Amino acid sequence: LQASFPGNLHLVMVLRPTGFFQRTFTDIGFRFSQEDFLLKLPVVMLSSVSDLLTYIDEQQLTPELGGTLEYCHSEWVIFRTAIESFALTVKEIAQMLQCFGTELAETELPEDMFSIERILALRTERYCQLKEEITAVTKEGNLLLSSFEEPDSGEGSQDQQQERPGDWETVNRLLGQLREMETAFDGFWEKHQLKMEQYLQLWKFEQSFQEVKNAIEFLMGQQAELPDTGDSIPQVKQRLKDLDHSDSMAQDLIGKAQVVILHGHQLAANHHYALNLICQQCNELRHHSDLLSEEIKRKQMRLQKTLELHTRLQQALQCCDEGAYLLANQQMDKCQSKEGAQKALQDIERFLENSSAYLNSDPQALHYDFESVLTPELKCQIQAVQVKLENVRSMFGNRQSCFRKLLDKHVRPVQLVAPRPENPPRAKSPLFSPKHGAGLLLPLQGPSCSSSQGIPFLLQIEVMHDYQEKRNSLQYFISDSDDSLDILKGHVINELIETERVYVEELFTVLTGYRAEMDNPAMLILLPPVLRNRKDVLFGNMPEIYDFHNKIFLHSLENCLGAPERVGCCFLDRREDFQMYEKYCQNKPHSESQWRQCSESSFFQECQRKLEHKLGLDSYLLKPVQHLTKYQLLLKELLKYSTSCDGVQELQEALVAMLDLLKSVNDSMHQISITGYDGDLSELGKVLMQ
Repeated sequence: LQASFPGNLHLVMVLRPTGFFQRTFTDIGFRFSQEDFLLKLPVVMLSSVSDLLTYIDEQQLTPELGGTLEYCHSEWVIFRTAIESFALTVKEIAQMLQCFGTELAETELPEDMFSIERILALRTERYCQLKEEITAVTKEGNLLLSSFEEPDSGEGSQDQQQERPGDWETVNRLLGQLREMETAFDGFWEKHQLKMEQYLQLWKFEQSFQEVKNAIEFLMGQQAELPDTGDSIPQVKQRLKDLDHSDSMAQDLIGKAQVVILHGHQLAANHHYALNLICQQCNELRHHSDLLSEEIKRKQMRLQKTLELHTRLQQALQCCDEGAYLLANQQMDKCQSKEGAQKALQDIERFLENSSAYLNSDPQALHYDFESVLTPELKCQIQAVQVKLENVRSMFGNRQSCFRKLLDKHVRPVQLVAPRPENPPRAKSPLFSPKHGAGLLLPLQGPSCSSSQGIPFLLQIEVMHDYQEKRNSLQYFISDSDDSLDILKGHVINELIETERVYVEELFTVLTGYRAEMDNPAMLILLPPVLRNRKDVLFGNMPEIYDFHNKIFLHSLENCLGAPERVGCCFLDRREDFQMYEKYCQNKPHSESQWRQCSESSFFQECQRKLEHKLGLDSYLLKPVQHLTKYQLLLKELLKYSTSCDGVQELQEALVAMLDLLKSVNDSMHQISITGYDGDLSELGKVLMQ
């Protein structure tokens, strides 16, 4: 009884049955079982129900026991079942919250952003489900609690209400536990959610940090390979251009780095748990950005300084060239008089006054101003320029002394006359004979001749054995010193390169303005039918010639600008490529034949109008033949000023090679005129004798 009673026992009251037999059996059984009732509690045997009122108040007894307490056992069972069910539900909620917390604490987070976001979304969804269950259970508990608080009608309501405080306290206690669990769960979830969000923020920050850092390090490696000096103005300008491109990329990266650093500062301001790591990475990114920016600025300053030095050296060299030309262009026959000598002397003094900044420059000051960028190569260039300046100053001093003596003596000295070689009479046969070198006779229709006449004339391409442009005056008073010869060689090299550039531009104009237009659908209506699919006959292998000169030979000549001794090797290395001119010249008669048929075509007139050419296409088709003869002239002129210099042997071999080429072209032209041979003449090799 004590084990099954919910409270502590103080007194046991036994009510005897009212029936005779029942009372008798009860007394007998109680006597025989008296040892079972030997309890520490007193036992009272009651004779009737009314005896209960002696011990218990009637308000605590139900009507069956003579009391006034209203009691419904079925209702008590319902309430008791509801309370026990609610208590079990609260216990289950507590277990679910504990399991969810354990899962959150023990699960390792992945290493990719997508999985982290997915896990955060799933856990948030699970949290919302648990919150809904807690809310539903709380609502159920409040409803159960309110059922204990509702007043009942009737006389016994006061008594029944007094029986419910225990149940109400039980439900209220369970609701309190549920609220505490919910509060603790909300706090735990808030911390966990904040940690997850901060972890995701940190992951994104580190990913951005690593991307920007790797990009900056890669760019630093690239710009580290860029030299901060150069040996010429084009080289320095190209490196400045490359560095400007790197600077543009660096500015973009630095901007991205600033965004990442700002993001890190925002995370730090929000008390991120990885505050120290974020600050460290922000400082590292700022350090790399500053290093990259400073290194690029340093190289830009050095290259700008180097460019300024090269510009000053180039201006000094240009001053030397202008001075040499001034002296060379002074006609000595006009300087024999007092007025002529005085005017020439004034020209010299005016030039010296305008060029004093270069001619009187202090080499020590130049070294001091550009000490930070000087390299052994630049020092050699400065020294070479100073030597040239000294030679030019000496030349001007000598010329001034000469003119002053003329003015002092007022005596007409013997006039200096430069020998002029007489042009030998031109032979009627090809000048490129096997004895003299090479020559070319092409039957061409003159541009001024009407195509209806059909009478070709012989256009003669000659090898001139003396350079017939007016250069004699340049050598009047320039001494045979090495520096003076260097100036003259420089002029020849410049003319060689400039001639080559003009030639390449002319070929490009012909190929794009005429040949490419033959494939233009808009121009097909103007194209004569005889020329369709025949452009290879009209233009020959001009595209091949253009590619060779534009991509190879012009660049080779430009590389010889500062080293004239390499010109001979430049021609010798490419002499096999010049054989393509044989093919062009052999095709020339067929090209001329086609041109005579279509020279009056509106297609060529329209192309000429677009190009704004004064000459027709036939004049430009002669350019390769004419240009080929210019090489040997310039090589002769260059050889004249290179008698005791490096590369003379190569220059002589190059001249012989170009003369042999002209002879070979001439022989090939004669070879195609041979008829009646049963077979292919090209298989027999080159013509040995005419």
